[in-house]
Amino acid sequence: MIRNIKIKTIMFSVVLSLWILSCQKKLDQFPQTSISDANFWKTTNDLSLACNYLYSYLPALNSSDPSGNPYPYQDEYSEIAYNAFSVNTISDGSRLAPATSNEWTSYYMLIRAANNIMEKSATVTGDQAVINKYLGEARFFRAWGYFELVKRFGDVPYISKTLSTSDTLLYSDRTPREKVIDSIYADLDFATANCPMPDAQASSEYGRITSTASTAFKSRVALFEGTWDKFHNEGDASKHLQIALDASSAVMNSGKYNLFTYAPDPDSSYYYLFQYQDAASLQNYTYSTNHEIILTRLYGQNQTNNISSHSYVRGSVTDAGIAATRAFIDMYLYKDGLPNGKSPYDSSLKETSTLTQFRNRDPRIGMTIMNKDQWYPSINGIYKYPPGLNYHTRKYATIQDFTPNISFINFIVIRYAEVLLNYAEAKYELNGSISDIDLDASINLIRNRASNNNPSLLPPLTNNLVNTNGLDMRTEIRRARTVELAFEGFHYWDIIRWKTAENVLSNALLGPKYFPDEMKNVPSAQYDANGFVIIEDASKRSFNPARDYLWPLPTKELGLNEKLTQNPNW
Repeated sequence: MIRNIKIKTIMFSVVLSLWILSCQKKLDQFPQTSISDANFWKTTNDLSLACNYLYSYLPALNSSDPSGNPYPYQDEYSEIAYNAFSVNTISDGSRLAPATSNEWTSYYMLIRAANNIMEKSATVTGDQAVINKYLGEARFFRAWGYFELVKRFGDVPYISKTLSTSDTLLYSDRTPREKVIDSIYADLDFATANCPMPDAQASSEYGRITSTASTAFKSRVALFEGTWDKFHNEGDASKHLQIALDASSAVMNSGKYNLFTYAPDPDSSYYYLFQYQDAASLQNYTYSTNHEIILTRLYGQNQTNNISSHSYVRGSVTDAGIAATRAFIDMYLYKDGLPNGKSPYDSSLKETSTLTQFRNRDPRIGMTIMNKDQWYPSINGIYKYPPGLNYHTRKYATIQDFTPNISFINFIVIRYAEVLLNYAEAKYELNGSISDIDLDASINLIRNRASNNNPSLLPPLTNNLVNTNGLDMRTEIRRARTVELAFEGFHYWDIIRWKTAENVLSNALLGPKYFPDEMKNVPSAQYDANGFVIIEDASKRSFNPARDYLWPLPTKELGLNEKLTQNPNW
């Protein structure tokens, strides 16, 4: 649980608000008393305690996310998801420049905290390797904060030290994003060099930054920047794409990770990746039991070991707080590896029931989206899912957490499948092509996991498949990413860096096709000519490519700092 702190401005708030106390147990927190610099910053244990605060900024499954926008919910900014209770103003293009911004505020607070740890470490005595490990954690989180800022706002003030209320750097102008990104790389390189490998990390330290977590995150940052530069005609795309390729290759070649397989039911490994390791005890996976998870946000195990907990199942999954759109359903391939319009199995306009759309498809569709043949948790028991006007998601949907309305399932922040996807995309965008060997080492590992190595359920992606069927390799690489990482908070940022948001966000948001015999007791709705539910009509949606690829800076910050300038057309 994170105490809310009221702020005046971001720069002053980070000076006055050194720590936010968190009620974490596994990562021991500061005692809830005043701590002065005179009696702290002495030992490596003090550094460990200080770094614990930084972990409260890891992405969350619900409102405990410091930005106020949990990662899964960020998919509703895009065309593949929406909130059944309210359409997102980012998605439909109706937002205005805000007076204040949780994202701007919270990530600068994280950066200030990381800078403070780095500065105060000078008074700490002990094993230098241990000190450097915690400095690596601090620099990882500083990199995290700056990446979250850059991908939203572009150029942002770069502050590398803590500031006093009289410091002129409080009124810094915006630093070019290229320089900020280079600083991110430097921080991550330090973390990679000084944090432990996952198999050398003590089990009690699980959840802390590892060397490979830093390298994997570097591949994410570099892929974002490389494709942003390429498709927005800015910067040095090749430089960043090469860094993305090198970083993802380093993780792949480390031999520390592989895709998770659920031994009791390997056909459903993808589904069980987002469940408890042991449902009876609410035990989460650790490195020893799941080598796909590179970095995770910890939530605890039960009420007596409650790090923070959440209620993602009821509000988000069951009640469609995050629901899929028809556009997302249409991204799934058929069992011959071909999409809508290409496959003879295409049922997109031939549906005869709510189950038709799940048949002969990539098996992950039934592990990501609910259908009426699957369980549905209820206060009164476990029932089969009743079809309605929303596509309900299954990721992180846990039966045992429904009735108590509290969950301890961890959120996977970085996983190996993302690294493989980063590798494939960086390889293709850097070279304009990708070999079957590289596809087999990346995307096809993911497809094989989805089908439990049964090509009759989902064949491998090959150059021959693409060329023979008039497909486009870039589209298929992007499809692979969208399907695998859906509802994990990636897709909006993908269409932003690909510069495709203008092509998809102005379209109508559609839901399932309406079948009155199956969808009983559902609210009235509007439908398009093909019978699909209209979530939001195209007339109410827009995307301005001259404005909306960058977020607006909060106007209050502009008023307080005359050196700051607003992003174009805001």
